[in-house]
Amino acid sequence: MPVDAASQEWNSVRYAQNARFVSDLGAYVLELLSPRAEERILDLGCGDGVLTRKIASSGARVVGVDGSPDMVTAALKNGIDARLVDAYQLGFEAEFDAVFSNAALHWMKRDPDLVIDGVRRALKPEGRFVAEFGGHGCVAAVCVALFASLEKYGVETASANPWYFPSLNEYSKRLERHGFDVDYIELIPRPTPLPTGMRGWLETFAIPFTKKVPQESRAAFLDEVTARLQPVLCDSAGNWTADYMRLRFLARVPKS
Repeated sequence: MPVDAASQEWNSVRYAQNARFVSDLGAYVLELLSPRAEERILDLGCGDGVLTRKIASSGARVVGVDGSPDMVTAALKNGIDARLVDAYQLGFEAEFDAVFSNAALHWMKRDPDLVIDGVRRALKPEGRFVAEFGGHGCVAAVCVALFASLEKYGVETASANPWYFPSLNEYSKRLERHGFDVDYIELIPRPTPLPTGMRGWLETFAIPFTKKVPQESRAAFLDEVTARLQPVLCDSAGNWTADYMRLRFLARVPKS
């Protein structure tokens, strides 16, 4: 993850307990990547390296980068060549056949163009950029509940939102401005079951919102957000499903 997501605290143990679905559901974008033996691939926002390891199983030579020290430590324990790197300061020059990213680009809100520019520089001619992340409308109900609950504490909600969820057209144009040819791009609704319910999800991903609330009120804040969402995201059996929307794409660097 990028360093400007510092208000989001990444904990590899909590992530594994509450969010293993993130890497499990990355199989679709991994198929789009279609890694080949001996390719050199950069995993941007590698997290704990579980999905990175699947890329490496193809025989590709994979480097994982992440802005979270705890996640990089977990990835190293998973046998990944993992490095602590700021996503806005990728220092690679024409080194990789592909750059892969799963569920990370939406955390890179401060300057998405700087990230894309770094990816472009990291790729060899005809190299490909394959990724999936939150697109326009992702967790919309969750955001509404978070914003409504924050308003009670006088928090300006626009500044509290750590996520970048672009439309298909917006992101496609960004890629093209940086010299990519977009082979495929799609916005995909993906209702996602939550293994530890909404509370576990909020405790894992909504930390930037929770930090806006006084320490002594945070548990009550999370209870309120969860209660707001129960009528729309929890079924009669108590199973929670998040309203995910994913932006998935394959873009290529033209021949030199």
